[in-house]
Amino acid sequence: MRIRFKPWARPELEASKFYIDNPEDYKGKWNTIFKNQQSLHLELGCGKGNFISGLAINHPENNYIAIDLVDAMLGLAKRNIESVYSNAKKEVDNVYLTRYDIERILNIFDKADKIERIYINFCNPWPRGKHHKKRLTHPRQLEKYREFLKEDGEIYFKTDDDSLFADSLTYFETCGFRILDKTFDLESRPGFWENIMTEHEKMFMEQGIKIKALKAQKMEFMEEK
Repeated sequence: MRIRFKPWARPELEASKFYIDNPEDYKGKWNTIFKNQQSLHLELGCGKGNFISGLAINHPENNYIAIDLVDAMLGLAKRNIESVYSNAKKEVDNVYLTRYDIERILNIFDKADKIERIYINFCNPWPRGKHHKKRLTHPRQLEKYREFLKEDGEIYFKTDDDSLFADSLTYFETCGFRILDKTFDLESRPGFWENIMTEHEKMFMEQGIKIKALKAQKMEFMEEK
């Protein structure tokens, strides 16, 4: 989603206590920035932060890192997180934002980070065949995530795009992930997971588009050689 430049975003991010501007310096030691050594979860492409703010406030037992590439998006995410925590009269202590290109994600995470779960929500479907390798669920990316996901680590994925979802089911299985569950209509499966509805999700549902979702788990037989 395109978003207008916001001149306030970069200064606010740089001044924020829960924004990391040099993520490569934390490779292998992300848990050191949190007060408590808890399960570490990651959102790829956090957008305006509606999802990560709702998830993090509901689960203080986990630590969260949210990544995006656009300052304007991260600035809005920062404000949304602050608002949610302020309303709950809580300190922002279990979530950090950072700016990075997800295609180069192995520059900022490795096995020592022990990521337990990755969330991918409504990523760009890149419908043209020659662009498929840019998809966040493409095998080229899934193989990277395997490098830092814990044993039995999970990926939660949802999309409005039928083609992306169908292809992703194959991508996950090809790359050594077991599909734990899937649905072609998330609204009809209220118990599928604790779903924090994103801005995109509301928009698509209002248009009558069904949301597809899956839960996948890293399997051992594809262990790195």
